[in-house]
Amino acid sequence: MTTTPSQGIELPATRQLIDGEWSDAPIDLPTELENPNTGEVVARMKATSDDEVERVAAAAARVHDTGAWLNVPAEERAAILESVADALDAAAPRIAALEAFGSAAVIGTTGMLATVINGGSFRLAAGLLRQGRTMHKVDVELSQSDPKAQAEVHRLPWGPSLSLVPWNAPAPQGCHKIANSLAVGAPTILKPSEWAPYGTTVMAEVVSAALDAAGVPQGTFQVVQGNSHVGGMLVKDKRIRAISLTGGLAAGRAIAAVCAEDFKAAQLELGGNNPVVVLDDADLDFAANGIVELLTQLNGQWCRALGRLIVQGNIYDDLMAKVMDRLAQITLGDSLSPESDMGPMVHSAHLAMLRGRIDEYVSQGGVAHSSTPLPDLAGNFLAPTLITGVTSEAAQEEMFGPVATVHQVADDAEAVRVANGTPFGLEGYVFAGNEERGMAVARQVRAGGVKVNGSTMLSLNLMAPRPAWGLSGLGVEGTTETFDFFTNSRVVGVENFSAAGLKAVFG
Repeated sequence: MTTTPSQGIELPATRQLIDGEWSDAPIDLPTELENPNTGEVVARMKATSDDEVERVAAAAARVHDTGAWLNVPAEERAAILESVADALDAAAPRIAALEAFGSAAVIGTTGMLATVINGGSFRLAAGLLRQGRTMHKVDVELSQSDPKAQAEVHRLPWGPSLSLVPWNAPAPQGCHKIANSLAVGAPTILKPSEWAPYGTTVMAEVVSAALDAAGVPQGTFQVVQGNSHVGGMLVKDKRIRAISLTGGLAAGRAIAAVCAEDFKAAQLELGGNNPVVVLDDADLDFAANGIVELLTQLNGQWCRALGRLIVQGNIYDDLMAKVMDRLAQITLGDSLSPESDMGPMVHSAHLAMLRGRIDEYVSQGGVAHSSTPLPDLAGNFLAPTLITGVTSEAAQEEMFGPVATVHQVADDAEAVRVANGTPFGLEGYVFAGNEERGMAVARQVRAGGVKVNGSTMLSLNLMAPRPAWGLSGLGVEGTTETFDFFTNSRVVGVENFSAAGLKAVFG
């Protein structure tokens, strides 16, 4: 039997970083990790022990209480972050390969993310530091008789932070979170997904080595491994003051409930059942390409993937034919092969869940449509599937795979109603020939972001926020938003105005 590219990769141990010391995570968890391309078991999930989790929290609290990292001048912190970015750039090929193995996203995608996002996140955070985002002054002249009232607004870390990253793009997500947490001076704890620890662990080793080379205090950056038990211990620990999660709804609800008890800062991006609206004046070839991209990027296993395809009736048949034709041309294969357009599902359990959801829709009268050839591999492969014949009321839950429901609508108003017909609101897409018409529909879609005639994973604008509505989350991500999330404001100044001055202003 021919060896696939993924079978030739060297996998690292699942390692943890506790107060400056790297070691193998000691606890065996019941679940086995697979090569998603072949179905072969390659390792057992590992976890940090309870005692070690306590050591992590204590070390983070020590660094915060002493100001050992926060008191490093912002310009110096920025230079250190830029050195981390350089190190991540050099390690991008290795991280990309491990991400392609662990998450099953194809190497073309993980390579792009490792090259652009990983080091780029640290450079963006460094740039915000150099711009003085952690402190600015406010000057107010109340009246001609009073001197200016000046106040300093300092952005300071809440305290030690915890970043919980998903399995579908763990290293880029991790870099975005930890770069901003470190930038603001917060002791930073990273927990990779237990389903895909490899790329994130190597990324963390690169970050740690660069921080060590710059003389950053031990305990400033730490890594734990494991499942929700490990994450839950740190979420509940009163010394951890800010939690950033990209994950599922159940985890987000549990974290929000704990954070509410102590008013911890929580940033929760929880996914969505994203609508793609195709208006009847759209370029159908262009729309079909976009639909396939939204269905197959990251193997459909990403939070902003296509969930519900909403099509105006007079173009329905033509559009469906074009989409199925495009899907027939997709190469489904080993995630480390540069020839693959799409890889397998991350784990056999996830594949079984998706097949079960398809069967459930079919049992309700739906029809499953797929045209992508399956590879001659024993991995967790699922052909991209569109399901027709189910009501929009039945299509409420996120699939998190290359599976979407299709719904016919009569006009723009019905398209908006169906698009807004779930409790989620992360991302939306509108394809239209007339951009003004497309924008008019997009403005009514209840989601954090809505793209008109766009389907890439990239943000509309690098500096634009990435909000979440409804059950899609709490808080806002983004270049500046995540930086600010890890901080609170402190206003400092000398009172320097009179009652007469106030009266002159307020009457």
